[in-house]
Amino acid sequence: MKVTISKLHSYKNNKKITMITAYDALFAKMFDEIADTILVGDSLNMSFFGESDTLTATIEQMIYHTKAVCNGAKNAYIIADMPFGTYQTPLDALKNATKIFKETKADAVKLEGGSEKAETIKLLSDNAIAVVGHIGLMPQFSRSEGGYKVKGKDENSRQKLLNDAKAIEEAGAVMLVIEGVKEDVAREITENISIPVIGIGAGRYTDGQVLVWSDMLGFFDEFKPKFVRRYLNGAEIVREAVQKYVDDVNSGEFPKEAEIY
Repeated sequence: MKVTISKLHSYKNNKKITMITAYDALFAKMFDEIADTILVGDSLNMSFFGESDTLTATIEQMIYHTKAVCNGAKNAYIIADMPFGTYQTPLDALKNATKIFKETKADAVKLEGGSEKAETIKLLSDNAIAVVGHIGLMPQFSRSEGGYKVKGKDENSRQKLLNDAKAIEEAGAVMLVIEGVKEDVAREITENISIPVIGIGAGRYTDGQVLVWSDMLGFFDEFKPKFVRRYLNGAEIVREAVQKYVDDVNSGEFPKEAEIY
């Protein structure tokens, strides 16, 4: 059965929400009905395109991958990241989010930023586009901030995050992602807003968790953030399997009689 935003809202204070990234139909189909929500994240720019950050992802890339995910996942709630530079003004955001909604079957778009994005979120919400907010460590800000930095370490940062969360909720966002934030701050935010809060590197007390699938399954092994738990050593398993294939071809073991016409 299709997961709706109403169902996700009913989970708050009742059931943890699970979110995982996906970028193609193959993996989206595997994750569908297991995870509640699938995020088509601009993280694909790093994990699968080999870039050092997410900033060069384009609207065309995000639409292409969101279409693929929607073809594979028929039940999970699908969220598409709005890439850097596509929501600098509220009207830019409306134009590009409308394009995503018209060309894909995404249930919502996600954008980074705090209270300064409230006007943008309200405009999108008023035009039938569901918005997921994203505060804390924001990957699209990595160049301007000089790297990936944990937020909520002092009182000023804590208060700003809380104000941002409330502004995003009041503007009409349907969910909020909090990344790279001290656990006590993420807990306070979760307890003080009514929409679901999804954490990534934000501790145990959010309404749910999200991880990048290639991180949690060990396919992206250049580095491992502290908050990632690896449930599979995928890169090693794939390398071993491909090496076995190469060995079998070179030895004549593959193909065998049963594998030829």
